[in-house]
Amino acid sequence: MLMIRAIVRPEKVDVILEQLMSEGFPAVTKMNVSGRGKQRGIKIGDITYDELPKELLMLVVPDADKDLVIGLIMGAARTGDRGSYGDGKIFVSSVDEVYTVSSGIRETNAGTQEVSL
Repeated sequence: MLMIRAIVRPEKVDVILEQLMSEGFPAVTKMNVSGRGKQRGIKIGDITYDELPKELLMLVVPDADKDLVIGLIMGAARTGDRGSYGDGKIFVSSVDEVYTVSSGIRETNAGTQEVSL
């Protein structure tokens, strides 16, 4: 399993979530975040905004779905045909175990099992 974290423009979130839902990935955590990338913020007139509003989307997917999910996010998050600074970043990391609090189910790459408390 993999955790995919995508930091994207706030105005792109609805399109990304719609794409993920239509392809069978409804489970997403969304958070408002702020920060800056290589562009070091933005200067408008005499004012420099060094932290810009973004959205962080997090989801856990099977390894086999990584390329599909990344493609969906990139396609929906990109500005224009070639993209532009500030479109975002996607981070992928391994997930060893997932526990569902309500059911006590433990998921790993090897399978699922019920955990007794």
